[in-house]
Amino acid sequence: MKLAVLGLGCWGLVLTKLLTSQFDEVWGWSRKQDLSEDLLLHKRSKVPFCVELDEKVNITHDLKSAIDGADIILLVVSTSAIRVVCEQLKEAGIKDEQILVNTSKGLELPSLKRMSEVIKEVLPNQKFAVLSGPTLAREVLEGQPTAASVASDDFMVAKFVQQNLNVDGRFRLYTNDDVIGVEFGGSLKNVIAIAAGFISELDMGDNAKGAILTRGMAEIVRVGTALGAKPSTFWGLSGMGDLIATCSSPLSRNHTVGRMLAKGKKIDDILAELGSVAEGVKTSKAICELSEKLNIDTPISHAIYEAVYSKENSKEIFMNLMSRELKAEETFSRK
Repeated sequence: MKLAVLGLGCWGLVLTKLLTSQFDEVWGWSRKQDLSEDLLLHKRSKVPFCVELDEKVNITHDLKSAIDGADIILLVVSTSAIRVVCEQLKEAGIKDEQILVNTSKGLELPSLKRMSEVIKEVLPNQKFAVLSGPTLAREVLEGQPTAASVASDDFMVAKFVQQNLNVDGRFRLYTNDDVIGVEFGGSLKNVIAIAAGFISELDMGDNAKGAILTRGMAEIVRVGTALGAKPSTFWGLSGMGDLIATCSSPLSRNHTVGRMLAKGKKIDDILAELGSVAEGVKTSKAICELSEKLNIDTPISHAIYEAVYSKENSKEIFMNLMSRELKAEETFSRK
């Protein structure tokens, strides 16, 4: 069995280390030509934290070699790079029967498409699954247990991925047939995580954070179900599970963005300081455009968008949420 991991950022490296013992052959590929000497020669990366890979892992810039004969190909690049990398996979001769598993959480701009929609446009006959859930990279690296969803339109594909990527005692996987719901849950919670970080930094209290998570989930469900997701999916690992972990932990990049916004820092400076992608930033723009297109109310997401992209006082933007017109709390069917 061969595994190929495309994208050697933080999560890509952690997944490579986690899954190495599950496969006979493991290849890691990066589209960046400036891979550090430590990673190329010593199978070690120190950014943003130290990850040491097994000697059997092959690191390469050659995509064709990385995917040749791979049973499972993990796509662990930023959402903005998904289309480009899929085009490269097509040129490199990816086979339809090879299973492509996307782990990136976000929406494409300006198309507002989910990642599976982008992948199917470029690779229409590809066997495909999406992996999503509460998976903070540092905790996974440290061997702390978690669980996640593997969603696919093809049950046998989801089952194959589940059986081969499950790591007993550390990384428990559940199959799911709601690709739309799993993708929206993983993508949209990043926006709410920015709000949670903001509240944490300003010490607004646990009541406020509980309210933001709950009302944020209401926005996720409204948008997701309007576009075909099952409501029940959002109460699962890729919805509520991921939302709780990402909104509660300082290990979350999106949570960190919120904290830094609350300190009055500008988004360009924040992203430069982070040195890595925080998908919630771009997703805040995407969800606002989607909700306006669908005529769906998403006040928290709009507040995040304003805080990120406007020059207005971020604290005032958030406090305005508390003075909106009073309304009834909606309920959602779990069916």
